[in-house]
Amino acid sequence: MMEPVLQADQVSFRYGGGETALRDVSFCVPRKAKIALVGANGAGKSTLLLMLNGMLRPETGEIRYHGKPLEYSRSSLREIRRRVGFVFQDADRQIIAPTVWQDVAFGPVNLGYRDEKLSSLVTTALHQVGLEGFERRPPHLLSGGEKKRVAIAGILAMDPEVLILDEPTSTLDPAGSEDIMDLLEELHHQGRTIIISTHDVELAHSWADTVILMEKGRIIASGSPGDAFSDRELVRRARLRTPVIVELYTELIRRGIRECPQMPRSVLDIIRIIECDRHGGMQITTHGCGTITVLDIARADQDEVLQLIEEQQVRTIGAMGSRAKICLRQWGIIPDYTYAVIDKCILHAMNGRSSLILTSGGMVLRVAERVREFNRENDRSIRVITGNRSDTGGISHSPREEETGEAG
Repeated sequence: MMEPVLQADQVSFRYGGGETALRDVSFCVPRKAKIALVGANGAGKSTLLLMLNGMLRPETGEIRYHGKPLEYSRSSLREIRRRVGFVFQDADRQIIAPTVWQDVAFGPVNLGYRDEKLSSLVTTALHQVGLEGFERRPPHLLSGGEKKRVAIAGILAMDPEVLILDEPTSTLDPAGSEDIMDLLEELHHQGRTIIISTHDVELAHSWADTVILMEKGRIIASGSPGDAFSDRELVRRARLRTPVIVELYTELIRRGIRECPQMPRSVLDIIRIIECDRHGGMQITTHGCGTITVLDIARADQDEVLQLIEEQQVRTIGAMGSRAKICLRQWGIIPDYTYAVIDKCILHAMNGRSSLILTSGGMVLRVAERVREFNRENDRSIRVITGNRSDTGGISHSPREEETGEAG
């Protein structure tokens, strides 16, 4: 078994001699995990997160990073905070410089970086969070979502292995929340381990690989989202509510729909269960499957996108990530979907409608992987065209070959 990146072992803590904030907490963080600590206010989520990079020190127990107990000397803490980055719930607590560029550069400067290397680190971090062109802006004039991105960029500039975010969508409107969660998905796809705290059960259920329920400083449940949220008594004990998808699935079972081996995570999963129960397989219109075309926004232009929409008879447009949303807004194109884009486009493809997804970087391949996984699990052949290639479950063609049926 691979050694965990972070590990808490029998950790307890009290603030100022008052009520215990954490009580004998133990858990492991695997490499490249997506973990959500979920609980009501006062459950101990933030306290536990602050211990994972040494900002708080346990009264009893210990925190380990790659198997080694954290040390609390200045040099040791400086290194652990470089490797385990922390983004506060209130971005204003983290943003201290008069311009965005200076704020993002603060960490690398303290690590000794200068000149070209420093400029490269800051530029790359701003690119990752979609804030190119914001370098000279005063942070206090930015929106809440933009401030959050500046705080994340300041951490990314130090190239952390683990990214911790305390209530990442707190105070943000729905669009800003979607943008931040899209960004975290991109960063995870790049190989980072991500841990968040939240009391938003819908967010935790749809996003995390592992959900940890906390109540009064203790972990009361830990496992897959389906496992963690399926025990109604534990969810009530944590002063939370059951996610809507779980409620719906439970009600479908009561009404005679057959059970699925895994708890559904999305609307697409629910549709699969219903259609398989009715028809013994996924229902498709007589027109067959639609096509999903995916473009890297960094290599696309307005004319190409508009031409593709016309040629492919695209009925649905999805934007994944801030860069795609910004470009479409500049081009005067309003996307139909900006959240859960892949699953929604799969649903459209099942009904014979073609979709276009604009995203960036490795997320292009993530779309292809997700559709290929769906095809394999459901014996379907939804086509994905990625740039000048398409994916049909392991066989690649150029777009022209897809249209003509000829392989080169």
